[in-house]
Amino acid sequence: MEASIFEYHKQEDPVDVESFQGEKRKVIQPASLKDPNLDKLKEALVDWINRTLKPEHIVVQSVEEDLYDGLVLHHLLSRFASIHLSLEEIALTSSAQIRKLEVILEELNKRLGLQDSSPIKWNVKLIHNKDLLATIHLLVAMVKAFQPELILPPNVKVEVVAVEVGKNGIKSEVQTEILTEDSSTASDSSVSAEGVDPIEQLLKLEANKVNTVKKALLHFVNQNLATLGLQVADMDKQLADGVILLLLIGQLEGFFIPLFSFHLTPVSDSEMIQNVALALELLDDMGLQLSNIDPQDIVSQDTTATLKVLYALFKKHKRQMREDPV
Repeated sequence: MEASIFEYHKQEDPVDVESFQGEKRKVIQPASLKDPNLDKLKEALVDWINRTLKPEHIVVQSVEEDLYDGLVLHHLLSRFASIHLSLEEIALTSSAQIRKLEVILEELNKRLGLQDSSPIKWNVKLIHNKDLLATIHLLVAMVKAFQPELILPPNVKVEVVAVEVGKNGIKSEVQTEILTEDSSTASDSSVSAEGVDPIEQLLKLEANKVNTVKKALLHFVNQNLATLGLQVADMDKQLADGVILLLLIGQLEGFFIPLFSFHLTPVSDSEMIQNVALALELLDDMGLQLSNIDPQDIVSQDTTATLKVLYALFKKHKRQMREDPV
């Protein structure tokens, strides 16, 4: 068994057996690398990264090859946690890349709620060595923490060989590694196995619980519009023309939307729809997935559509709200 593991690795990236000395490594079995479910997960993660970093004009093609130098992770951390680290944009040497990864992963582990005693399935060495298993574990953890509404392929598992090289030789054990949970049993899941999102689930609850969430979202909106001297009392009506929504996005994301690019005082449904369409396009550029929402839904004051948009913004920015004084 041991020989076949190292023979497989030599086909792509020769393994330095001495580097295993005194530690355990997990190697994905060749058969699992061909699993369609693993391919779907990798494609979903690549798509998520590219949509998120589209405003930065960063494009990745492979989770194995494009994250080892820290550039992509640095931008994801900045995008989701509003953390701006004083690091060089492009680290060219291996030592510079490792130093950059050390800083980024230390901050990421804090943001992911991982303490020194917590089991962490990735580290600087693994990420820099383009370890597929460690890289996927890290990205899945980031999705769960920063964008839990994103739907990843459920129940993705791979067969791995846990290898340990010691003084007495090589020990190995075949294990099943879970990459994503079964959506029908996952705890704290924001999406059910049928793909029902949290807002649709919320609206099935008692009226008082729905009103509580609406009040929380309304507070979130007004808190971020206060500096503009604006206040929203009726979310459905006041967001219907798209103006408040565009101003809110600008405030949250820290950019100014030129007034000539939308209708500041829309007088027709077509102008309102153009405003909302621009807002939804901006949300898509920010990497927020909003399924089955049409601009006409917001203009028509559809409560479900309006709540979905506000909830997506709230989830993205809730961590920053906890840090900033109210």
